[in-house]
Amino acid sequence: MLPAGPAYSTSLQTARWLARPIRFLEDNRRAFGDAFTVMFRGFRSPLVIVSSPAVIRALYGERGHRMPPGRQITLKPLVGARSLLLLEGPEHLERRRVMLPPFRGDRMRAYEPIMREASARALAAWPAGRPFAVHPSMQDITLDVILRAVFGVVDDARRARLHELLGSLLAATTSMSLQVQVLFGRTAPLEALQLRAREIDALLLEEIRARRAQPGEDICSLLVQAVFEDGSGMSDGEIRDQLMTLLMAGHETTATGLAWTLDLLVRHPDALERARSGDEAYLRAVVSESLRLRPVVPLAGRRLAVPLEADGLSLPAGTDVTPAMWLTHTRAADYPEPYAFRPERFLHDPPSTYTWIPFGGGVRRCIGAPFAELEMRVVLQEVLDRFDLRPANRTPEGIARRNVTFSPRHGTRVVATRR
Repeated sequence: MLPAGPAYSTSLQTARWLARPIRFLEDNRRAFGDAFTVMFRGFRSPLVIVSSPAVIRALYGERGHRMPPGRQITLKPLVGARSLLLLEGPEHLERRRVMLPPFRGDRMRAYEPIMREASARALAAWPAGRPFAVHPSMQDITLDVILRAVFGVVDDARRARLHELLGSLLAATTSMSLQVQVLFGRTAPLEALQLRAREIDALLLEEIRARRAQPGEDICSLLVQAVFEDGSGMSDGEIRDQLMTLLMAGHETTATGLAWTLDLLVRHPDALERARSGDEAYLRAVVSESLRLRPVVPLAGRRLAVPLEADGLSLPAGTDVTPAMWLTHTRAADYPEPYAFRPERFLHDPPSTYTWIPFGGGVRRCIGAPFAELEMRVVLQEVLDRFDLRPANRTPEGIARRNVTFSPRHGTRVVATRR
């Protein structure tokens, strides 16, 4: 049977989710437990929100489940119809297989110098001794890394133009007005964004053609050379879609994760000093604990292809189900003192797979997760090596909704002093 859900109206549920999402989730967990239904404006059917690791394991472990239909509406105008985010079944799995290798092992670590160079350029512009928000500079770093390591743009003028165009497009996707309109079923703003992306498309297609003529070591070159089991490869148009997918999945999310991590570190001086020590294991733990306590993406759902039964929950095929990252990450049964920032918890007895899901799970887990975690560690180390930091505000950052991400409301304002 379906779990209980909020008794208040669809409009009120939608308003609370938009205005105070964490409070909304917490109130429902207190009232209804680990599973409850919600109904938002613009949705055609209820959404079941879950946080039990056993239920999440069952949900993510079934390959046949499909993506909720809303993803097509919100993402297709930006990432294109052939995006890995939108494909289903064998097509999705085949493309995932050929896109995974660049994000593994030594091949991924080859991009570390690019991450350090991008960090050095952005950090050189930090104002010393006065308050400023770090989130914009984190966005500059992650976009620069994507342009160099993923897109492989070597021409300075073209890279600068793409940086400008992509930055503008991505900023437009994060407006609250756009999010509210899409939630209420209005797609015209997304179509307007698609028109703005035409110059970007033209520049990307030029880059793709250049890689076909002379491949490099960037991810675009690897996609150009990728071969499916039948011997075919991706068309230029599909590679464009996958590049935009990697941009949408890896730019704002990583920048936001960095901003949240810095907000936590400056409010925990002991953890900050230990992170600065060069202990790579501890820096990994800092990143993991930050992503636990400040998950950037709040939901990652599925539409059930077959019934789901786990941990006393029974749901029929066709139900829309999503874990709530915040609720999963703050279960006292899995995380003692769940609201405390304690990186040490990831050092000796790390949580099990389905209690920590900042990148989703199963066959749709973010393929760029190792790349993002590496980039976060590299950028954080560059920041900590160069600056002493203290918070510019007394209270921790609140949440601002930016497209599908939860971001620091004021961009993580700090005071930085060069070391």
